[in-house]
Amino acid sequence: CALAQGNILVGGAGASAGGSSVQVNQLNGGRITNGAIIERELPTQFGTGNTINLQLNNEDFTMAQQIADTINRSRGYGSATALDARTVQIRTSTGSSNQVRLLADIQNMEVNVPVQDAKVIINSRTGSVVMNREVTLDSCAVAQGNLSVTVNRSANVSQPDTPFGGGQTVVTPQTQIDLRQSGGSLQSVRSSANLNSVVRALNALGATPMDLMSILQSMQSAGCLRARLEII
Repeated sequence: CALAQGNILVGGAGASAGGSSVQVNQLNGGRITNGAIIERELPTQFGTGNTINLQLNNEDFTMAQQIADTINRSRGYGSATALDARTVQIRTSTGSSNQVRLLADIQNMEVNVPVQDAKVIINSRTGSVVMNREVTLDSCAVAQGNLSVTVNRSANVSQPDTPFGGGQTVVTPQTQIDLRQSGGSLQSVRSSANLNSVVRALNALGATPMDLMSILQSMQSAGCLRARLEII
């Protein structure tokens, strides 16, 4: 069980007055960065065993093996073993002071970072799109149309002017709906081998961030976006 506390980051803004309202992005959802607190106390046996397990934040076989190889080159073959994509086991002598010194030395070792997986992060609440440098594009054609609906409501006041009086003021609402559709032309997107080329190709479409989210999802479905989409 965990509780979360802290400042809520909401990627939107809104205001309302007199029956009218303006809203940008979503206001009913947010995130608390590093706000979870684990209530249950976890027992620790640090210094009592002859092995230490290093846990990687993200599973990566290449990174786990490179960490083990770096430790073995520094402290001798067999000092470290990559058990799986997340765990590296280190052989050491018992005693907390010895293990603290060992971990301090390991923290200062330089490990070559492996090539990351191509990934695109989409925040559906704020419309932000972030991609790493491994993202590439294949040639494709994109047509994106924008449909906008605007509803304006106003109140008309009818004040009858009769010669003998007795008229009653009546408020009648008046609603105006405007529907517009723009875009829709087919545009060619060239193959892009690096991040700068991907950015130029997507900017050439002239799409808004919200449109870009649907375009990227369609590109991945068509096999033109060589990356993994992650929606948060």
